[in-house]
Amino acid sequence: MTGRDIIKITINLVIVYLIGGAILAAVYAKTSPIMYKNAVIEKERALKKLMPDADKIEKMGDWKPHEKAAEYFIAKKGNEIIGYVVQSFGKGYSSYINVLIAVDKDLKVQKIDILSHAETPGLGDEIEKDEFKNQFKDKDIDHIKLVKTETTEYIQAISGVTISSRAVTDDAVKKGLNQIITAVKGGTDGAAQHKHD
Repeated sequence: MTGRDIIKITINLVIVYLIGGAILAAVYAKTSPIMYKNAVIEKERALKKLMPDADKIEKMGDWKPHEKAAEYFIAKKGNEIIGYVVQSFGKGYSSYINVLIAVDKDLKVQKIDILSHAETPGLGDEIEKDEFKNQFKDKDIDHIKLVKTETTEYIQAISGVTISSRAVTDDAVKKGLNQIITAVKGGTDGAAQHKHD
């Protein structure tokens, strides 16, 4: 193989990579707004599912758990506040777990929803099961604590999935609940940016 052959092959490869890159960029430019719109629709659907009695769910503010953009909301029925929803993230075994937490006006958890994660299939994805998520119902900040023993007072860890269970409980839900308590009791107007780890 001569130097000229090597140059030809190199030029051909560069052209193929440039064309491939241009195609990928065009596809991304077309699909990115669609993916964003679908994510917004999915979040709105999840909010409504968590607070089905609310007429309006309005954004109160932003915060950054684990340096990830998250939001918190106020839920109203007519002019009455019926609760709040906060988005939070927990550091799991192999991913950040994106969680929505709905609380009543007394700041007790009513429901949680796992929006997304990349935990191990068959193990870490147990956090999506109702048996785990339903344990959070009516828990206040003092009772959001993961334990490995059988309990109704606190949150029982999923056997073999302690890291993912802890990421949801002690990281995402507890920090999210702290955030909404601070926002509500601290009287923030939603314009302030809150940063927590």
